[in-house]
Amino acid sequence: MRIRTLYLCYCLSVVGVLLALPATAATPDPWLDHNGRTPARGDYAGPLFKLSHDYPSGLPVPHMPWRTAINNAPIDTSNAAAYTQALKDAVARDMVALLLDEGDWDAGRRGWYNDPWLGAQREAIHGMLVGLERVEDDLFPKSGLKKPFTTYVITYYNRIGAQTLGAIWRDPHAPQLGSGATQYADGSVTVKLAFTTAGPAEWPAMRGALAWPMMMTTNATTGQFDQPTLGKAWLMQVDIVVKDTQSAPQTGWVFTTLVYDRNTRPGSRFVWDQMVPLGAQWGNDPRVDSAANPGAALSESWINPNAPLYATETLGWGGRLSGPNDHGVNDISVASGGQRVLLRRAANSSCLSCHGASQWNAANPAKGMASFMMPLVPGDSKAGAPYLNSPAPGSSEWLRWYQNRAGDVPMDTGSVAGDYDLALTFRVLPAWHEAKSGKKHALQKLDAGGVLLKRE
Repeated sequence: MRIRTLYLCYCLSVVGVLLALPATAATPDPWLDHNGRTPARGDYAGPLFKLSHDYPSGLPVPHMPWRTAINNAPIDTSNAAAYTQALKDAVARDMVALLLDEGDWDAGRRGWYNDPWLGAQREAIHGMLVGLERVEDDLFPKSGLKKPFTTYVITYYNRIGAQTLGAIWRDPHAPQLGSGATQYADGSVTVKLAFTTAGPAEWPAMRGALAWPMMMTTNATTGQFDQPTLGKAWLMQVDIVVKDTQSAPQTGWVFTTLVYDRNTRPGSRFVWDQMVPLGAQWGNDPRVDSAANPGAALSESWINPNAPLYATETLGWGGRLSGPNDHGVNDISVASGGQRVLLRRAANSSCLSCHGASQWNAANPAKGMASFMMPLVPGDSKAGAPYLNSPAPGSSEWLRWYQNRAGDVPMDTGSVAGDYDLALTFRVLPAWHEAKSGKKHALQKLDAGGVLLKRE
């Protein structure tokens, strides 16, 4: 994906951790279900999205079958496949219900919850948000993608994870970030579904994939960037992320990614059986310089050797985990020896390095994140836009993104760490700040890959 915007640099200092802004004349609704742009009844007669926000508290430590699957040992490349499968199986019953019988889906009754403050961005049928506004077709030359696509995403938190949402948003107009409120308990699970607007006609890899109706505000495949239109998007990727300090003691998290595989036959769990592992990541491999040694083996990422071809076209730096929805490949510009080196389709990110930038500066919430999600340095007119101004791959500045930190350690001094929850610091807190201040937040102008939204 080529990002057509300049990096926003934030140099901030923190004062306090209880964030509150004066209310505007009309108090915004943090629990808004969706943007209100509903389809005509003649076009769609099904249910509309309902935000699940009755967050629980005081829950006991849950059973974690993914730990049992690896004999309660640390995760490594030899047992990551078993761990990933156990995690997939643990959420299977609920995900099958969500994907195939959404008319009877009651998220709260099943113990799944959503973020507040994003209602104005959610489409009405499934509560989907625009993930990546435009993914270029030339990122997938081997799998035959014919047109660009937009991704739509939704995230659900399990009961254990939702306790943290409740701690942060006890007062939805004054989020609490201090006293460890942002930290997730072991057993917290998030599931993110990602759908693509490129269907089988544009992308053979999506042949037979599950399609959902959505009220789309953006569709790079058709070129629509205006009024909401009822359309279809196809299930491409599912991320299942778990807080597990026993299995992954250095970061406390294991990220797993499933992708649709048209060549896998569905079984009793239907399309869920066709969502196969792309891989898992539990660390950033900080000792592996993939610029100096591009083929060096990784010990903190595992990639399924049998993953479908299209999903491997956007792996991250040095082969670290990154899926088709994860903006792991970009066009970057690097200053070198007084000149500019332009690198097309450079792998410059990964799941964990991206989420490791989750942090919030309470002293200046109008800026929010002190470092962006991928290795970038302040914009330079000589960078050759739309190429991103990047530190040199493998440099000390680049490697700031590839360190293993505990979830309570921020990437930048003076910020509050978000415990690898990028939705909190990139989407939710900016939406809260914008609603309360009445001013457009800088991060709200970007999609999940850092692209300036076309509607902006």
